Amino acid sequence: MGKPMAARLLKAAYPLTVWNRSPEKAFALTRLGARIAASPLDAVYDGGDPADIVISMLADGGAVAETLRLALPGLLDGSVWVDMSSTQQAEARQFAAILRDKAVNFIDAPVSGGVTGAEAGTLAIMAGAAPQAYARVEQMLQVLGRPTRVGDPGSGQLAKLCNQLIVGGTINIVAEALLLAQAGGADPAAVRQALRGGFAESRILEVHGQRMLERQFIPGGQVKSQAKDMENILAAAAEAGLQLPLAQLVTEVYRHLRQTHPAADHAAALLQLESQNPGRRVGTQADTLPE
Repeated sequence: MGKPMAARLLKAAYPLTVWNRSPEKAFALTRLGARIAASPLDAVYDGGDPADIVISMLADGGAVAETLRLALPGLLDGSVWVDMSSTQQAEARQFAAILRDKAVNFIDAPVSGGVTGAEAGTLAIMAGAAPQAYARVEQMLQVLGRPTRVGDPGSGQLAKLCNQLIVGGTINIVAEALLLAQAGGADPAAVRQALRGGFAESRILEVHGQRMLERQFIPGGQVKSQAKDMENILAAAAEAGLQLPLAQLVTEVYRHLRQTHPAADHAAALLQLESQNPGRRVGTQADTLPE
């Protein structure tokens, strides 16, 4: 997702230096005016002209921590680090504390909307930030989507986990509804269409429901990413002293899928459900799965 997000910033005339652990993935951005950095330190220091805003979009909290460590010596006092990765809330708070000691503002601003949303600039952006730091980056974030400040640092990751809990739970409910329709003798495609516009309508029913009907499991968002998010949800719940029984059930689904179909779309929850109901299947098409 980082590549289309960077492209939107460049097209909006923001000067941009980019770094990727696989440099070839960033080369296409040079045509839009990006400078390719050799390291995280080079990216933020840029030959003695430190960046006033740094954006990270990485796989997980471990990758963010390592990148931050490498970049830390080059950060400008008073600059802003916007982490748009999905990490644990505790990790976001830890990053904020590390950067506070360096007089750098930290914003955790995870996103929802997938690659399509990144390309279109329609991402939902959930920002945990001090008000003055958020004010400095809000206009820039609007190039990428619809930003909302949801609280202080750490709150953005919590909001993203709430998003992923709703997404993961709803995907599983849609899978159960379609399988129930099929097993009971109704046309699951017609049932999905009949539900559209009623209280059951959702983006999940629209997009993932159609993927299930077509048995199209090329991602979108990958199972392994949803599995990571579900584990982070349980960690946040434990930190808050909560029991979330439905989140626990959904986490178990994605734990199994992470072993069998880690690179498949989230909609592969249907495959896990069907494995628990031998001989029952939605539709007649063959499964389309990533290699």
